[in-house]
Amino acid sequence: MFLLVVRHGGLTGASEESALSPATVGRHMLDLEHRLGRTLFARSPRGYSLTPDGETLHAMLKEAEGRLRRVEDWGGETAAPTLVRLGIGTWNAFLVSQHINEIRAPGDPVRLEFLVGEQRASLAHRENHIGIRAFRPEETNLAARRVCPAAYAPFRARNAAVAEQWIAVTREAAISRYLTWPHTHNANAIIMTASRPRSMLDLVEAGAGIAVLPCFIGDANQRLTRAGPVIDELTHDQWLVLHDDDRRQRDIRQVADRLFRFMKARAELYAGRRAGTDA
Repeated sequence: MFLLVVRHGGLTGASEESALSPATVGRHMLDLEHRLGRTLFARSPRGYSLTPDGETLHAMLKEAEGRLRRVEDWGGETAAPTLVRLGIGTWNAFLVSQHINEIRAPGDPVRLEFLVGEQRASLAHRENHIGIRAFRPEETNLAARRVCPAAYAPFRARNAAVAEQWIAVTREAAISRYLTWPHTHNANAIIMTASRPRSMLDLVEAGAGIAVLPCFIGDANQRLTRAGPVIDELTHDQWLVLHDDDRRQRDIRQVADRLFRFMKARAELYAGRRAGTDA
C-alpha cells in the first residue's frame, strides 16, 4: 500500500488501484507511520511527497518488491483463485445453483463461497463480498443496485387435493415476512412445520399441503400450481449490495455483474408475472 501511495503521489490513485477507499488508504499510512515511529510523508493539498525517512523505506521496499515479483512469477501457475463470498437467501441460492455457469464460467479464476440463510446479508465488515437484500442498505460504506421486485403466492402440488392444509416453518425459524404469513393468517390450518424453508418445497411437491413460496420458485416448478393469487403485502424489492472497498476488485465485480444480469433477465418471473414457465 505504501508503494502505491508513492507511485501515485497521493491517496486517490492508490485508492483506485487497490480498490480501497481513500480514507482507508490514509488510515493505513498513518498506522504504518505509528508502527515505525517515523514520518514518511509530507502531506499537502497537492498530494503526498516522501520525507527522508520515507525515501529510505521506499528504497528498501522497492528492492523487496522486485524479489517478491520474481517469486510470484515463479509460482504464478499454481496461484489460488480469488475467493468471492456471496450472502444469499434460501431461494435465490436454489435458483442460482441451477444456473451456476451463468455466474461462474468454467475456467474462471474464482472460488465461490455461498453463505445461505434468511438473515440479512452482512457486508459492513466484509463478512460477505456480495449480498442480496430485500431493502436498500442504510450503511454508508455499501454500494447497492436495485434489481427487481420479488412476489410470493401460495402453492400446492399440481395433482393434490389438499384443501386448507398448510405447511410452514416453525415460529422460531419464521424471520422473514413470507415465513410469518401462514402463522398470522392460517395458524389453525398448519398441519406440518419444518425448521428450514427449503423443506417446505419438498413437502409441497409431495402433496402434503400448501405453502407460501417465492413466485420465481413455485411458478418455475412444473409439479406445482398456485393455490391462490399473489400476496401483495409480501412483495418487496431486491438489492444487489457490495462493500465500497470490494466493488473495484475485478473478480468480485464480475461475479456481481453476472448475478445482476441473471436476476434482471428473470424479472418477470421474480415479479410473479410468468406463472407456469421455466426459470
